[in-house]
Amino acid sequence: MQQTLSRTLWIDYLRSFLTVLVVAHHSSLAYTTFASFDKAAYIRSTHPVVDTQRWIGLDIFENFNDVFFMSLMFLIAGLFVIKSIQRKGPGAFVRDRFHRLFIPFLIGGTILNLIAHYPSYVLAHGRLGLLAYVKDFFIVEQWPVGPPWFIWVLFVFNIAFAFIYLACRSKFEVTKNTKPRNYQPATLVLCAFLLTFALYVPFAFWLGPYKWTGLGPFDFQVSRAALYFGYFLLGTWLGNVNFNETIFGSSAPLVRRWPLWLVACGLVYTLLTIASPYLTTLVKTGVLTEFQGYFIYFTIYVLSCTFSCIAFMAAFRALVKRHHRAWDSLSEHAYLIYLLHYPFVLWTQYALLDAPLSAFGKFLITFVSALAGGWVVAILFRKSKLLKQYL
Repeated sequence: MQQTLSRTLWIDYLRSFLTVLVVAHHSSLAYTTFASFDKAAYIRSTHPVVDTQRWIGLDIFENFNDVFFMSLMFLIAGLFVIKSIQRKGPGAFVRDRFHRLFIPFLIGGTILNLIAHYPSYVLAHGRLGLLAYVKDFFIVEQWPVGPPWFIWVLFVFNIAFAFIYLACRSKFEVTKNTKPRNYQPATLVLCAFLLTFALYVPFAFWLGPYKWTGLGPFDFQVSRAALYFGYFLLGTWLGNVNFNETIFGSSAPLVRRWPLWLVACGLVYTLLTIASPYLTTLVKTGVLTEFQGYFIYFTIYVLSCTFSCIAFMAAFRALVKRHHRAWDSLSEHAYLIYLLHYPFVLWTQYALLDAPLSAFGKFLITFVSALAGGWVVAILFRKSKLLKQYL
């Protein structure tokens, strides 16, 4: 696999690693201690399939992912947008995004989700037939979107930025001769923290940290819309200042200190995990007001998101130095794995409901099955010339 102007090896590998985290994240949700299932409308459940086996370790793992990985995925998605627009032209760029994002979203949001959610319907209503299931899927459940929500939101961000680029074309001239020493790690971390705080905390207070739109397949977490778009724009800025030679250059201070960022990432998330129940107790006993409790929690949350994003980017930049055959294949098929993994997740979790296994054992089987199943089908799909032009 040759690198092109729009490809950077460590970014490809980081993107595929995040895809693996997505598969693992969804594989864990049936077995968290907070999981619940609503038979009246499974769309209100914490996950479409919920097992009686639970393990708090999967709560910690799931929440760690939730804090940062979608923000980082949007940031990575923005890195090469400007170069792509400049190379293809705005019109061709928009057409390309329509084919590579919106059409796969429509397929993933309908056919794949119909396949994926049938076990949820059986758990809620029994085996009442496919027509009854399809009617329930679109009317009662209001067209559950599942993981493809990321794709339609990314499509909107790309189109919005294409218009921004047209209106401000002269502002996107790449700065020449920018050197790594111009970017001090402490300043970068502080700016990233303040940006994340501004994009998340006001909206989390205003809308609630878990608020979703509920607009059928065009569903997303409204309290994080500004955060995700802000990180996407941050990605476009990084791409415009040649991040791979400047901020994330191999000898840049931020990259050289990658072990420090990994330690900080782990310590801050540990603090977040410990602080959550402690702050809840302080609020209930009147030591802190609800606003104060949430403000402290959101501040630590933002710090965890910031350090996690920096840590994974710096570590992959420092450690990824050459191609590996298996990881090349994973990287090449990551997008399709993201689209295809959910039916494997839900059907495996459903099949394991009565299995005499621990929560971790079921999680591990689900994760391996979903990752391997999505990977194999992705390889088969990409052999089709028709599908390959879209995927």
